[in-house]
Amino acid sequence: MSTENTPGPRGIEVSGTGAARTPDYDFTIGQILSEGWQRVSGLKGPFWIAAILVLVVTMLAAVVLTGIGSLLGINDTSGLGIVTTLIVQLAITAIIYPFMAGIVMMGVRRSVDLPISYHEVFAYFAYVIPLVVAAILMSLLMTLGFILLIIPGIYLAVAYIFTVPLIADKNLGAWEAMETSRSAVTRHWFKVFFTLVIMGLIFMISVIPLGLGLIWTYPMMVSVMGVMYREVFGVTQSS
Repeated sequence: MSTENTPGPRGIEVSGTGAARTPDYDFTIGQILSEGWQRVSGLKGPFWIAAILVLVVTMLAAVVLTGIGSLLGINDTSGLGIVTTLIVQLAITAIIYPFMAGIVMMGVRRSVDLPISYHEVFAYFAYVIPLVVAAILMSLLMTLGFILLIIPGIYLAVAYIFTVPLIADKNLGAWEAMETSRSAVTRHWFKVFFTLVIMGLIFMISVIPLGLGLIWTYPMMVSVMGVMYREVFGVTQSS
């Protein structure tokens, strides 16, 4: 896997210091959804193997960490108990987010016909610190945004959508990735928002026939994310 920083096809430039200049871009919602669906072929198998592995590992880790936390006083209402709870939650986040990066990057790599494998979910633990920092910052800012009349929270939830792949693909720091994502998405915020809304509706409809449609719509969500990311930023990874 190459993480060399190179210009993307739409002119994004990512320097060694982590600064990024977002490109001009545009897309149609139909284009993104159509291509996202087409690229489910070739993604579905590796995605589901990876998803099952992530689910099992995450559940085991959560059980173990919660058990350790209980022994150390996670249910204690004192200051020590609060600190223990925060440490356990931080550890779970540190496990989940690199896996999340791996899943998202499967869609990114599929968007440019790079080879993908379920092993991809284990490839991004080197980015655990910026991923966790970004997770904490996004959670705090979006929570504050929802408190402030909800609309700012919705704006940020959409605007930060590309933070994780920007860290994994462009090697940006947490804040740089968040601001790069926010700046780029803001240019066509409503298109990104309605793409996500329509994909969400497709996902909900797919649940109706005994959930069988999820076999296709879960990987389609990942594929759609990958195609959108490619259209906005280009893909740095080349192998």
